[in-house]
Amino acid sequence: MPDLVIQKAALQGVLSLPKPILRLASGGGAVFQGGRTLDPRLQFLAHHARRLAPLQSLTPQEARPATAQAQRGLEGRIEPGVAVEHLTIDETGEQPIPARAYRPANQDPAAPVLVFAHMGGGVVGDLDTAHVVCSLLAAILRGPVLSVGYRLAPEDRFPAGLDDLITAYRWARVSAGRFGAPAGTAAIGGESMGANLAAVACQELRRHGEPQPVLQLLLYPVVDVASETRSMTTYADAYPLSTAALAWFMGHYLGPGDDPADPRLSPLKAEDLSGLAPAVIATAGFDPLVDQGEAYAKRLQAAGAVVVYRCYDNLAHGFAAFTGVVPAADAACREIAGLALQAIQGRLS
Repeated sequence: MPDLVIQKAALQGVLSLPKPILRLASGGGAVFQGGRTLDPRLQFLAHHARRLAPLQSLTPQEARPATAQAQRGLEGRIEPGVAVEHLTIDETGEQPIPARAYRPANQDPAAPVLVFAHMGGGVVGDLDTAHVVCSLLAAILRGPVLSVGYRLAPEDRFPAGLDDLITAYRWARVSAGRFGAPAGTAAIGGESMGANLAAVACQELRRHGEPQPVLQLLLYPVVDVASETRSMTTYADAYPLSTAALAWFMGHYLGPGDDPADPRLSPLKAEDLSGLAPAVIATAGFDPLVDQGEAYAKRLQAAGAVVVYRCYDNLAHGFAAFTGVVPAADAACREIAGLALQAIQGRLS
């Protein structure tokens, strides 16, 4: 741990250098693609990440510790005043699900519990992956956040992770009083593949005639694994998510008989998006997924949902993991949490 602290401090020192110097140390001028200019700190990180083995050259078992170690050197600190509780959701009699609850010291008793799914393509990641962002959401929403350690592929392929998130959401909705939140209501959210699970969960709840969450919070979501979009070409080699890495994730997540166009895999493919929860959707400009996140926001809005959409043009996929070294990423996460707070308060007022 001391070595990690030293390395992180050194990286922060380097990334605090003037933008022209950072760009010079990153191979030259600014990175300008698709009408967007990449944040110089992310440009520096991307340039030096090229020396590492690409994700798709690793097995899932090799990728998990590698990605976890990389994130520890980039993420920010847990928000002050947020208490953390480790628990297991096993009251349902289904597969026990590890979870982590975050509660702010100044909790609003009217704030609903937010059930949150970490990123990782359905293959990597765990409760630590969303540790910092969940504490930030709890602090700004002034409500409890339940982070869900859903099952991962290839050991447990689709729909195991989806089933876990829906189970956790149903449990949290009726058990919210355990966290000082109103019972019978909850919000849902996630990052990347976790956002995919959250979006699909809303559609599945509607299909079963269950109440919608008060909000779906989707950060740089994967909502279409069946189609090619312009951004998948423009940002094919983006850092940290490339189209090759995305294909690697899906190759492990999907089983041989799964149809990528199934709305439970690609919620953007659903014919009807009416009656779904209000949404706050945030995308990153330098991300192969940016087009589909925007498309989902537009389709939800066209179907009658209240939607707030933001694209952070200068940032890259997974920016919530960079809050410790990229100030623009930290600012974006705080703005997104503020938008979620406004959306929830507007729904409950």
